[in-house]
Amino acid sequence: MEAAAADPLDTASLTLKFEFNPKLGIDNPVLSLAEDLDPSDLWSLERPRFCLLSKEEGRSFGFHLQQERGTVGHVVCRVEPGTSAQRQGLREGDRILGVNNHVVEHEDYLVVIRRIRASSPRVLLTVLARHMHDVARAQRGNNDHLCPTLSPGVRPRLCHIVKDEGGFGFSITQGRRGPFWLVLSTGGAAERAGVPPGARLLEVNGVSVEKFTHNQLNRKLFQSGKEVTLLVAGPEVEEQCRQLGMPLAAPLAEGWALPNRPRCLHLEKGPKGFGFVLREEKGLDGRLGQFLWEVDPGLPAEKAGMQAGDRLVAVAGESVEGLGHEETVSKIRAQGSCVSLVVVDPKADRFFSMVRLSPLLFLESTEAPDSPQVTLSASLTETEDPPVEDTMVAPVPCCFRQCFLYPGPGGGYGFRLSCVASVPHLFISQVTLGGSAAQAGLQLGDVILEMNGYPVGGENDLETLQQLAEAKPPLHLKLAARPHQSLEAWIPPRSGEDWALDSDVL
Repeated sequence: MEAAAADPLDTASLTLKFEFNPKLGIDNPVLSLAEDLDPSDLWSLERPRFCLLSKEEGRSFGFHLQQERGTVGHVVCRVEPGTSAQRQGLREGDRILGVNNHVVEHEDYLVVIRRIRASSPRVLLTVLARHMHDVARAQRGNNDHLCPTLSPGVRPRLCHIVKDEGGFGFSITQGRRGPFWLVLSTGGAAERAGVPPGARLLEVNGVSVEKFTHNQLNRKLFQSGKEVTLLVAGPEVEEQCRQLGMPLAAPLAEGWALPNRPRCLHLEKGPKGFGFVLREEKGLDGRLGQFLWEVDPGLPAEKAGMQAGDRLVAVAGESVEGLGHEETVSKIRAQGSCVSLVVVDPKADRFFSMVRLSPLLFLESTEAPDSPQVTLSASLTETEDPPVEDTMVAPVPCCFRQCFLYPGPGGGYGFRLSCVASVPHLFISQVTLGGSAAQAGLQLGDVILEMNGYPVGGENDLETLQQLAEAKPPLHLKLAARPHQSLEAWIPPRSGEDWALDSDVL
């Protein structure tokens, strides 16, 4: 694993001691600081930190996430130099506690990945340094939440204001430079659009105005014409964020009177299919995307509300941003005869591009990461024994094949392992689309016979496999295919070991 950017806090600078607490009658873990280390550096890592990441065009957030075997939580295993993640202080070893005010400490790994991707191009991560996470867990156990959150209903607001005869219905507090607060006109356009009294102005049409001069802000508002979209925070939001040390971040916002929203379409395949064509092309903003065309009258797509020219945003609640055409088509086909799609029309597409927020954050009554397709567990080390009649399947075939794998960009090989307690075999329970394993030809259900020349027999070999996997590439696998009719008994949906070889680029 490559090292991330230089970390001013080295593990050698910290010492974990246990001191007796007479009131509680137990030993409390205490983290002591080396003499040559600035106390402010430790203080900044003693509590959860907030990292507001922005994705640049054609790039990722700049970090790799991994679920380590045998531990609770989701770990940053690599931070790319020169990226938003590095600039915002994300560190290798950080534990992800929250995503946009959602506590994810005990959520399934795949759900966390989907939450982060669904928030693109901006996401707010709550993280805790590796050392302090271990101390906190020793003190409070694994079940308590360590993630600070805003109270229910206390969130910044994204408000769209349409000018009337009284203008936008607000004035700006005087001051040569920001921050600025709004003074509302009673019954005016801003008040009707949901701007709270005493609101602090954070963004205008997706652009931060916190450091604008008064003249720059007036010019920005004038250029907006008859409509403007403001990101604002009421006094209660400001105070709670100040107490938590949380930034007043746009991904936390709730939408008020927005002119456009994403649409969730539920399609059930008919005798003539779904009735639409998916094409990859550039949108009005120049971004490549997947667009829906040739919506046939009277077929399921039209009945569900699909319109020609809609941009596809998500399939089964999972964002398709950045995916190629073939990957997107595969995701749709994998849903079978019933498909759930999230789409935006051209106006909504332009709107969410302008405010630099994902439309998936503003789905009414539907949260993308919590669709049925993604809530099934993916962190099982061992599957339950299937019924006896299901385990009596054909033995592993004597014919085999060999694969040579090299690590992908994230350092992982792109597959997961599972085992059944009553059967002495390890098998492939998931292959990451486009990853090293997929390119080498690994398939769902393949049984591992040997790795780097060492025979593999079952669940007791997991630690041995981990050690072998850390050897110099390539990874040499000897595999046997399991008959298709036996896969259902062996691989429950989304089961599998989140092997430390596998990480996700975000």
